[in-house]
Amino acid sequence: MREDGRRLDPATEAFVAHRNLLFTVAYEMLGSAVDAEDIIQETWLRWSGVDLDTVREPRAYLVRIATRQALMRLRTLSRRKESYVGPWLPEPLLIAPDVAEDVELADSISMAMMLVLETLAPTERAVFVLREVFELEYDEIAEAVEKSPAAVRQIAHRARSHVSARRPRGVVSAAETRAALDAFQRALETGDLQSLLDLLAPDVVALSDGGGIKQAMPRPVVGAEKVARLIAAGVTVFGPLATVEPARSNGHPALIVRIDGEIDMVVALRIDDGLVTGLYSVRNPEKLTRMERETTVSR
Repeated sequence: MREDGRRLDPATEAFVAHRNLLFTVAYEMLGSAVDAEDIIQETWLRWSGVDLDTVREPRAYLVRIATRQALMRLRTLSRRKESYVGPWLPEPLLIAPDVAEDVELADSISMAMMLVLETLAPTERAVFVLREVFELEYDEIAEAVEKSPAAVRQIAHRARSHVSARRPRGVVSAAETRAALDAFQRALETGDLQSLLDLLAPDVVALSDGGGIKQAMPRPVVGAEKVARLIAAGVTVFGPLATVEPARSNGHPALIVRIDGEIDMVVALRIDDGLVTGLYSVRNPEKLTRMERETTVSR
């Protein structure tokens, strides 16, 4: 329905109805909201020229267009990441709290899971996302990725095994994540590292994404003591200037660090068996714009 009360034309109505879904598909494939929005625009341009009399199921048709566009973009992004300065992390999103009610969707867009998806080949990632998150049938996925249904089943099996071996172990409650973030917040605000050290796994990995724009670690930092020293150094540099506030990034508890009122960093965690095994901080300002306003995701 338009603002003037008149009905939208059928093509626009179908597109608007599924826009959040299409954004979510593209974001899970790309890890970039900016690129996901580009995919939405490209999908609309192609959808607006389709003869709707030939479309049996608009949702599947739109997902097929978006997936094909995202696959092409994903291959371009892979080349771009090769020249990226320092570690590359997905763009964090401030997501409406109700997404946490859909546990599978919230899990699929967590920072930890998005990094696992980064280890898949482009077609494997598309098949995994469409099957495991959006529950499309194999024949629908086959059309989207231009493979046979039999090939898609094999790809899905391979991708599931790959992800299962790398995804976070055990069920992590929001309370566990919040407790770890509270310890991190205390460390930043007071310099007390002990409560945080108690939660760090011996082989914890810290990644920081500055994109060559903001200072960040040029490579992963591994080990509880090294990560603790890194945080201590951050306290020394940013402590007096920074304010830390809890937030929800990608459907999970996170922290926003502000300096002079502006977002400087978003911190997310990976927790396995009750211990922090991954600490992810995004400082690249080009990736922080979506933390100022809520993004709606759906499936």
